[in-house]
Amino acid sequence: MGPELTFDEQRVLGCLLEKQRTTPDQYPLSLNALRLACNQSTNREPVVDLDEDAIRAALHGLGRRRFTRLASGHTSRASKYRHLLEEALGVDHADQAVLAILLLRGAQTPGELKGRTDRLHPFASLDEVEVQLGSLIDRGLVARLDRRPGQKEVRYAHLLGEESAEDVGAAPAAARPALSVTSPGDGLPQRLSALEEEVAALRAEVAALRADLGT
Repeated sequence: MGPELTFDEQRVLGCLLEKQRTTPDQYPLSLNALRLACNQSTNREPVVDLDEDAIRAALHGLGRRRFTRLASGHTSRASKYRHLLEEALGVDHADQAVLAILLLRGAQTPGELKGRTDRLHPFASLDEVEVQLGSLIDRGLVARLDRRPGQKEVRYAHLLGEESAEDVGAAPAAARPALSVTSPGDGLPQRLSALEEEVAALRAEVAALRADLGT
């Protein structure tokens, strides 16, 4: 089985994917920048109000899966974070663009994806979008949803978390292809690495506080 990300983890991961392409000069993102990105009132469905504790918890969960990591050094004034989805799931820029929109806005039609991925990775045609979706479906990252009554277009949803899988028409968990995740299991080495990342983040925050206080 692949990862079952919580809603907060999905929102944080989607924001990291999006901001890497739309505001590269501000990437990796600080905790405050991530909070602002997660709580945007535009290009987000639903709009939420996550606090820093919720975002820290989401980053911890994503870090355990090797989907994110701390990207700032000990001398940095603020802890910053980046995603590792290319290494973890083997997804390229086009894949990441599609997944970002699905993570941030829920199920989409190919037409919606073409328009909304333009800032992240421009697709030349709807055919290109559908080819990309087919590739993601083959790898168990996306599902084609059944049409609901009154709907004319087919929609697609990501399969990275339970929130999306609840959408009507998504394939049941037992029927989904297994995801190929290159990260190690949940054994001792992984837990130690996660703790080391937490310690490094805390050290960076302490250093930033000391700098602010002039000590």
